[in-house]
Amino acid sequence: MAYNAYDVEKNQGYIDSGAYGNLEKRHGSYVEPDGAVPGESFEYGTGMRAKLMRMAGKLGVEQRGIERVPENERTDKGIMALLNVSTMWLSANMVVSSFALGLLAKNVFYLGVADAMLVILFFNLIGLFPVCFFSCFGPVFGLRQMVLSRFWYGWWGVKLIAIFNVLACIGWSAVNSIVAAELLHAVNTDVPGYAGILIVAFCTFFVTVFGYKVVHAYEFWSWIPSFIIFLIVLGIFAHSGDFVAIPWETGTAEMGSVLSFGSVIFGFAIGWSSYAADYTVYQPSNQSKVKVFGWTFLGLIFPLLFTQMLGVAVMSATALNDGNNRYQDGYDESGTGGLLGAVLIYHAGTFGKFCLVMLALSTIANNCPNIYSVALTVQVLARWVQYVPRFLWTAVATGAYIAIAIPGYSHFEAVLENFMNFIGYWLAIYCSIGLTDHVVFKRGFGGYRPELYDVPSELPLGIAAVFAFCCGVVGMVAGMSQVWWVGWIALHAGEAPFGGDVGWELGAAFSSVGYLIARPIEMKVFGR
Repeated sequence: MAYNAYDVEKNQGYIDSGAYGNLEKRHGSYVEPDGAVPGESFEYGTGMRAKLMRMAGKLGVEQRGIERVPENERTDKGIMALLNVSTMWLSANMVVSSFALGLLAKNVFYLGVADAMLVILFFNLIGLFPVCFFSCFGPVFGLRQMVLSRFWYGWWGVKLIAIFNVLACIGWSAVNSIVAAELLHAVNTDVPGYAGILIVAFCTFFVTVFGYKVVHAYEFWSWIPSFIIFLIVLGIFAHSGDFVAIPWETGTAEMGSVLSFGSVIFGFAIGWSSYAADYTVYQPSNQSKVKVFGWTFLGLIFPLLFTQMLGVAVMSATALNDGNNRYQDGYDESGTGGLLGAVLIYHAGTFGKFCLVMLALSTIANNCPNIYSVALTVQVLARWVQYVPRFLWTAVATGAYIAIAIPGYSHFEAVLENFMNFIGYWLAIYCSIGLTDHVVFKRGFGGYRPELYDVPSELPLGIAAVFAFCCGVVGMVAGMSQVWWVGWIALHAGEAPFGGDVGWELGAAFSSVGYLIARPIEMKVFGR
């Protein structure tokens, strides 16, 4: 017996709770294996995929891919569901990668302490809004973030977004692994960079391969040791008296630096928006949107502000003029790890080295959402890709970011700045189109038909969204300020020759306007 995607949604009570995992997909339809009894559990068949899925089931590996989560399988309920999503983001951001962003304020953008901290505050608040808002979609629809994006970008247009998201997830993981490797190298200079990268990568794979529940279980606790160690860093550094109150500047150069550093901070904050709903799909559909938004916000804002501002403070010590600046020497020798070593190892010796190792391992918590979600994102690209078990894509993604991180280890600072800007640019465009469609054309959550998520003929054609995305790229190019390109508008946002980076602001504005123009035309011509 065969079912199309809509039938599967309608007949959740008729088909067993494992419907999405057990039904085979043939020519776009879900088909029960021969001999299956409707309404009862059945096996996967005899092929290679069937054997892998059975093995995964025995090992407790999550078998569900991007299929919609039926109501009877949404087991995250009550206060624990809210704590799960909050601690998920708390652990993912209470990490040394977030601390490393604060270091860029002085070393790359020449900002003082107070102005850098104000940038961190306000640009985080802006960047976190879409993450918190999109998290509310998970309980309502039971769909992953990239699948939800089909209602804005269409069946074909979302594939472009999925490619960007795959690149972002792999890039995030590479950047985070480099930071961890720097810390391990600071502890023991005999440990090469590639060894630290491999350690983090294999540990992350072990957690993410099991899926949603294990990822949440790990993230529920992993923030605690990281937070304790960052408190130790704060206490030791404050007691040392090495903090330097670097003053801020004024004028066009200051404006350009603020905007450019703000783009980096914004890119880190908004970076979770392209898979925000992935971590709330197992919550019931009647879950309070206000609570999901609020708990998600709390889990994000505290670790981001705490770690990034701490990074600004510790980096200020590199401005000491004492003739033998161990902070600057440590940073020159081993980047973020060397700077933290100047605090922890210098004052706490062997215990300080232990703390650095623990901070290096905290990167696992940051990489888990990336590698879990990249496996789901890949399944949006084609139906045959969806047929490949999710955990195999996890392995492929792990290999990909290892291949990027190892050669990028030697010039991390440039990799971090450029990657953060890339994230901020494309996600500002992605979010502005999604939010515009949700507010103006869908007019809220009631404007969606989630049961049609897998029916291409019922989804938007995607022409308007792709056009708007291209408009956003024009705005991005006009506003970006990089070593290799400075847009014509960016030149006026700061002091020549680099101006100030307003790429994400213009990208969001141009894409929203483009969508408001193109979407009504698309609806009138094609009727969907």
